[in-house]
Amino acid sequence: MKASPGGRSWVAAGVRHEMLTRALPALRHDMAAPVSVIRMALLLLKRQVTSGAAGSASSEERIGVIEDQLQSMVTAVRSLRHWELAASDEGVTRSDLVTQCCALMRAAFELNGIGLLVGDGLGPQEGEPTFAEGAALRYLFLGALGYLNDCAPHLGAIQIEADGPDAIRFVALNGKSAPADPMAGALRAPRKLAVDAIALHALADDLGHELLIEPDSVRIPLAQR
Repeated sequence: MKASPGGRSWVAAGVRHEMLTRALPALRHDMAAPVSVIRMALLLLKRQVTSGAAGSASSEERIGVIEDQLQSMVTAVRSLRHWELAASDEGVTRSDLVTQCCALMRAAFELNGIGLLVGDGLGPQEGEPTFAEGAALRYLFLGALGYLNDCAPHLGAIQIEADGPDAIRFVALNGKSAPADPMAGALRAPRKLAVDAIALHALADDLGHELLIEPDSVRIPLAQR
């Protein structure tokens, strides 16, 4: 049965929620990790002050650590705006898109013995174009990873490569996955709903992109159709 336009939008919303849920462990770590460093620096600074042993150089050093970690935490909190499908989206370059999304998901994949391999053509380049709707492209990127992770049999790694000047191709590499880390069950990105081809097509259609989806590969054009 063919889903209605409204039904497809609900499916797409569900896929976006699933992708954000899978990325949450990395997002949460980026926000929480600086808090531990700040707490330790404040504790040491407090002990210096109360003991009367606070020196100018050591105090300034710990204050500098606190300031740096606060900036990191602010940056992490602001990054949550990257997930809003807002009209004021600043867009994203292809290399930044790959860097951001791989950083979010690499640990979750590698803990389960699946590698993320980035091709040479996806590094930063001078004069690199910016593609509109960066939030949509992030969801599509994670959706492609999720589809291959959920549906490709005997997945050993996912090759991410440039496909022309304005597209990305994801290819499932068959093979025996490396042994999963013993902590994988506790630390992996949560997964509640499997992302199949129908779900990925619904997401792409809702976001205005036309993907080429095959059993072992996905091609994402970065410009909207």
